[in-house]
Amino acid sequence: MDLVALADFNLVARHGGFGKAARAGGRPKATLSRRVAELEVALGLRLFERGARNLKLTEEGRALHERTAALLTELDETAATIASGAEKPRGRLRISAPLLLSQTAMGKIAAGFALNYPDVRLEITTEDRAVDMIEEGYDLVIRVNPDPDESLVGRAFLHDRLVVVASPNFPRAAAGRPVPGIVRGVGNLQTWDVTTPDGHLTISIEPILALSSIIMVRDAVRAGVGAARLPISLVSHDMADGTLLHWGDIDGSDIALWALYPSRRLLSARVSAFLDFLKQAFPNGTPDELAAYIDK
Repeated sequence: MDLVALADFNLVARHGGFGKAARAGGRPKATLSRRVAELEVALGLRLFERGARNLKLTEEGRALHERTAALLTELDETAATIASGAEKPRGRLRISAPLLLSQTAMGKIAAGFALNYPDVRLEITTEDRAVDMIEEGYDLVIRVNPDPDESLVGRAFLHDRLVVVASPNFPRAAAGRPVPGIVRGVGNLQTWDVTTPDGHLTISIEPILALSSIIMVRDAVRAGVGAARLPISLVSHDMADGTLLHWGDIDGSDIALWALYPSRRLLSARVSAFLDFLKQAFPNGTPDELAAYIDK
């Protein structure tokens, strides 16, 4: 495939027309038109629908643009890095991160990263779903306890666990007596298996609040209306202050946050820099290190 023609195609696709692309790229309009036409012939595909006044990507053209624009940018950045003789992170860095981490820590982490790497344009999107990195154009994703995926590699950079907490004035759990519980979402288990200093305990739950956000659950348990399962990082300040009591740890609730990237891509300088920055933010990967980012 002619990389020059591909670059010209992406220039036209990005700007939505030959005239705008010619002005933005400093290329003759006729040259851009010829290059795109040659690419269409080489691929045997129509990449643009050419109207009297506008230009619109076909479905095939849109797919080609989405899959090659980032790769061409990486090639340009690699060439610039080699030419400058320095591996200085620069360019766009798109990251998908889960909701709770984004709400509690990613703002401060992003600000610190931006101060250290001013040539990187960092974009962080909050997603609890498993995004498709290639299709959606992400350079790095952060996932909680991800399923094995041969197309992704990475590292676990942070660990947490679930605990049961309640207000000091809230009646303690007792065998055979349901406890008013605050749960996240619907369809939650009606019992919690907990490890306490005195041994194992199964707590029967009568859900009185079903909330969609962990932050909402935390705020509700602080108000004293029930017990809740929450990450220890989110309530460690409350436990230290005595405003919430720790009833025990949820059995088998280890939480690992992984930073992942496509295995078939070379690790770019900007992704490598962000991974190193996460390591600096969470050197031991403990819940206490995450709790340090969370406001009381």
